[in-house]
Amino acid sequence: MKSYLFLFLLLFTVSCSKNNDEIQPTPSESMYFPSNTSSVWETKSLSSLGWNQNAVQPLKDFLIQKHTKSFMILVNGRIVMEEYFNGHTASIEWEWNSAGKTLVSTMTGIAQQEGLLNINNKASDYLGTGWTSMPLPKENLITVRHLLTMTSGNDDTKQFVTKTNITYVADAGTRWAYSNIFQELIDVVTNAGNEPFETYFNEKLKNKIGMDGFWNYGLIFTIYHSTTRSMARFGILTLNKGKWNNEQIINEPFFNECISTSQTINPSYGYLWWLNGKTSFMVPGEQTVYQGHLVPNAPVDMYAAMGASDQRIYVIPSKKMVVVRMGDASDPANPNFALSGFDNALWEKINAVIN
Repeated sequence: MKSYLFLFLLLFTVSCSKNNDEIQPTPSESMYFPSNTSSVWETKSLSSLGWNQNAVQPLKDFLIQKHTKSFMILVNGRIVMEEYFNGHTASIEWEWNSAGKTLVSTMTGIAQQEGLLNINNKASDYLGTGWTSMPLPKENLITVRHLLTMTSGNDDTKQFVTKTNITYVADAGTRWAYSNIFQELIDVVTNAGNEPFETYFNEKLKNKIGMDGFWNYGLIFTIYHSTTRSMARFGILTLNKGKWNNEQIINEPFFNECISTSQTINPSYGYLWWLNGKTSFMVPGEQTVYQGHLVPNAPVDMYAAMGASDQRIYVIPSKKMVVVRMGDASDPANPNFALSGFDNALWEKINAVIN
């Protein structure tokens, strides 16, 4: 009897030890932040991550087929893949399109943490009365937060952001509609700080994380241009909830608001960030509510900066991963939407590599 008891206890102890080994997390690799003054950037091999090398070429073929100019995957800030196609190089700058909205939301948060503005205040506190063509009582309903969440109630069919085009459709906060009215946030930050937006941006964000690039103030859109690595730098900052090395560039509570559902109408939208893993989503140019996740093939915790012609920064906290794609539209017949079927197809290819 004692021998059976001893054997049972021995097997139980070994079993517990084995299970404990399985549930104990492996020591996490330190996060890497590339130097602001050097082009050297640490890399990590696919084999060290246990990724599928055989799936890399099909991913590259897909990217080329879909008119991609550059593509990067980073884990813990280290480059795992960095590819350039169709004559594009690491030194060429390219437009972010609406992926740059996330830069604007970041700057709005920085201005708030410095006491220059409050996102719950009326937008007219910073833009002056009469910045829209809405009746004044309706204009006064619009807060800075409504501009961050695409719920200002303006007519989203008019893409020129001028006073005459900002007309009333619904009370602020009652309708989600994707439009260029977010650009008024640039003026909000400018007027709140009494300083040109780009000067403030360079000082508080660009120079701190070593980005290159410039803002192009066009007639319709204000668009940021940069190299792919600069887009990746911003991705690393956002993977770390606004922290770069030991400096909290944008406070974490505000950034957490950026990547959380910002209103009840479109759960998949934060403060100019797109959010995966929610119960439903809406797309630009429509009022239809679609059931399911934004990008079903992507990790549920992914948040993304998405711009026309499929400019992308995907951030996946659970995998400590950032993915960047720049280029021409994957579908030349449909270049103008921030969200497209390209995302799901791309993630099918990425999954074959990383899983």
